[in-house]
Amino acid sequence: MKIAVFGASGRIGSRIVQEALNRGHDVTAIARHPEDYTVIHDHLKVAKGDLFDAQDVETGAFNQDAVVCAYSNTKGAPASTIAELPIPLIKGLKQAHTKRLIIVGGAGSLEVAPGTQLVDTPNFPVEYKSTALAHRDALKIFKNEKELDWTYVSPAAEIAPGERSGKFRTGGTQLLKDEQGKSFISMQDFAVAIIDEIENPLHIREQMTVAY
Repeated sequence: MKIAVFGASGRIGSRIVQEALNRGHDVTAIARHPEDYTVIHDHLKVAKGDLFDAQDVETGAFNQDAVVCAYSNTKGAPASTIAELPIPLIKGLKQAHTKRLIIVGGAGSLEVAPGTQLVDTPNFPVEYKSTALAHRDALKIFKNEKELDWTYVSPAAEIAPGERSGKFRTGGTQLLKDEQGKSFISMQDFAVAIIDEIENPLHIREQMTVAY
């Protein structure tokens, strides 16, 4: 398959690129600063693109089987940019006539009890709240999108670099925890789940989550 990854230089995006390449897919890694992208592979192209420019999105998404949006505001951009992203992203994909979209989302919108989302719980870390709320606002926009075959992938409550085991659970809108009450997924296995969903779509126009 042909897969374009926006945000390919990020911690999660780079692992999605590698997982896709390991499975033999043709990958286009799209970044604002492609000159800094150092990965070399026979099935990899590197391109310049800005997710907030619908024309750039159209160019990057053209003739692709699937597009992954792995945008992160960790490099100093305000959290509000996350909520602004869906409009140019959706517009660009429609202009490119590419329907399949995978969004790397946040965990804050996952339910921990009926009607209660993780971001609204008393102990949710204050330093992550604005980002979590922006992710939730973005999800609301995607939920209203009826033309694209989108999937919003929320990680566990904690996600960090780790091992690729290929063994994890997937779910819908509820936060997944292990027997000890921990909600965790490695970035490597999160990438596995995303490529799994591209190869075998099970959550079209739905939110899904991944955890051990």
